[in-house]
Amino acid sequence: MNVGEVRVAEDTDFALLKVLLTRDEGWYTEYKSGSTSVCSRPAEPSNFKMIRLKTTFSDLSADTLYDVLHDPDYRKVWDKHMLESKDLGCLNPNNDISYYSIKCPAPVRNRDFVLQRSWLQTPKEYYIINHSVFHRNCPVKHGFIRGTSFLTGFLISPNGKGCELGYVTHSDPGGNLPSWVSNKISSGFAPKMVKRLQKASKKYEEWKKVNNPDCKPWLYPEQMENRIKIEDCVRNDSVSEASTPDDESELSIDQLNIQDD
Repeated sequence: MNVGEVRVAEDTDFALLKVLLTRDEGWYTEYKSGSTSVCSRPAEPSNFKMIRLKTTFSDLSADTLYDVLHDPDYRKVWDKHMLESKDLGCLNPNNDISYYSIKCPAPVRNRDFVLQRSWLQTPKEYYIINHSVFHRNCPVKHGFIRGTSFLTGFLISPNGKGCELGYVTHSDPGGNLPSWVSNKISSGFAPKMVKRLQKASKKYEEWKKVNNPDCKPWLYPEQMENRIKIEDCVRNDSVSEASTPDDESELSIDQLNIQDD
């Protein structure tokens, strides 16, 4: 789907994620350790690379990992980069729109996104994809730079008692951040994200038992509320409270406060 396009995801949208994860032409290895590999490739229509990660979790079930990636309340517990997450409404039982803001490593400005998320379960695989859209109730906020997700997706495949995870992201952080800085952060962030995700997933079932255990709207559509209005899915610059962005164009790698977990 294109940026700004709001519609129910089709099989071809999910199939694109599968193609990106299974075809190796054009990908260059950035990192490899054990079962985890991170690759990158140039991607139109931006100067920012597409990042691909593949890994295997021998100790996590596909169902648990799928729940962790969906659960907005648990994400507030394990995702240390998230500042705010807000549900804006759903299109149907497998598509919703939300607002998400993240804390970036200093001196990079914090970013935020308005995303349509779509998901699909088949007997063999679980898909989650997102792309940037607009909503009249989410203008650019003071202190943030609005980023763009062209495509971000997770593909989870059961593998015995464990599972395999494929992750692809192609994003533009907005502002005047040099592409090499974003590419460096993205390729380094991916393996760290996997470690946090694995650690969080091991604790999820115990956490969920005492935190609204029956609430899983991604599995039980009858729990969904707040249907989205398509006419609200428009850019709203007129009420923007955005301040003039700091100049990030001259950042060097030594200035980035990127710490290991």
